[in-house]
Amino acid sequence: MNRRFYDNHVVRRRRSAFAWLRGSFLTGLVVIAPIGLTLWLIWTVAGWVDSWVLPFVPIWLRPDQYVGLNIRGVGVILFLIFTVVVGWLAKGIIGRSLIHWGESLFHNLPVIRSVYKGLKQIAETVFAQSETSFDRACLVEYPRKGIWAIAFISKAAKGEVDAKIAREGGKTAVFLPTTPNPTSGFLLFVPKSDLIELEMSVEDAAKLVISAGLVYPDGQPAASRAIEEIRDPATGTNDS
Repeated sequence: MNRRFYDNHVVRRRRSAFAWLRGSFLTGLVVIAPIGLTLWLIWTVAGWVDSWVLPFVPIWLRPDQYVGLNIRGVGVILFLIFTVVVGWLAKGIIGRSLIHWGESLFHNLPVIRSVYKGLKQIAETVFAQSETSFDRACLVEYPRKGIWAIAFISKAAKGEVDAKIAREGGKTAVFLPTTPNPTSGFLLFVPKSDLIELEMSVEDAAKLVISAGLVYPDGQPAASRAIEEIRDPATGTNDS
């Protein structure tokens, strides 16, 4: 009997040690993985930009010619400086004139005209400034009454859409993102009275959507409750 007790004790200790190792490994993985992936992504993107930019940079401007080391990220810095200078020039009269002249050349070329127009629309959408971003986050009943979804308020309905919809308090364009990929979703035109604006920022609402409701504002995880605590199986109602 003592032998059996001793064997069971050894097995429990081994299981406890394995559980401790497994828990520590997973905890370390949760800490290391985001940091490592972020650093790897930055390193990879910097190398990719350098490979595209440095061939156009004169030799005398490359620091590796003076220190004898290939410093990654130089191309990124030069690209940022070049982009800022181009943007600054584009705001002036001469810059706008040059842009207009260049666009007129592209518009006269059948195939290039379509490619340039499409790429320009994509760039203007992706790199749009803050005044064209979503105004607020909100709640909207979707796909039916009683079910609420997070959406982002865009702008009031305008043009033909506004003219064809009955004007009962006005309609607002909202973007209803999908989870966990918020770049896809649905464009809805909803009466203002049917929207509930949220105090949380657009960024916090996006985190909530991407995490499928697991991360709330300020990085707080959602409180876990057992199903029995949420709904009483006998009555079908909430226990609170």
